[in-house]
Amino acid sequence: MRQVPPTPRRGRLSQRGRAVPLRTCVGCRVCTAKSDLLRLVVVEGVIVPDPAGRLPGRGAYIHPDPACLELAERRRAFPRAFRLAGSLDIRVLRDGLAVVTPRQQDGRMVSDV
Repeated sequence: MRQVPPTPRRGRLSQRGRAVPLRTCVGCRVCTAKSDLLRLVVVEGVIVPDPAGRLPGRGAYIHPDPACLELAERRRAFPRAFRLAGSLDIRVLRDGLAVVTPRQQDGRMVSDV
């Protein structure tokens, strides 16, 4: 009988030896653990944060950092990530990230965007 090599695990291994899912930030294009990124979805032409990861539709991920948001805007990454034509409104997302950033600088990780 032919032996098949084990399938390599994808994702970063956590402390317990389990694989952690990886996602790519649409702003800086760095591949990071899914738990470190903020999921975004489009609802009626508006990009909204989905911290619980439960909203329906195609999702994109970004670091909860205004610099990554600015970079994604400059690169026009959102229409490509969501596979939608035209411009998308990011005011809700920008306001949400402005609230999260000062809390993270205090040393607390709060993701109630």
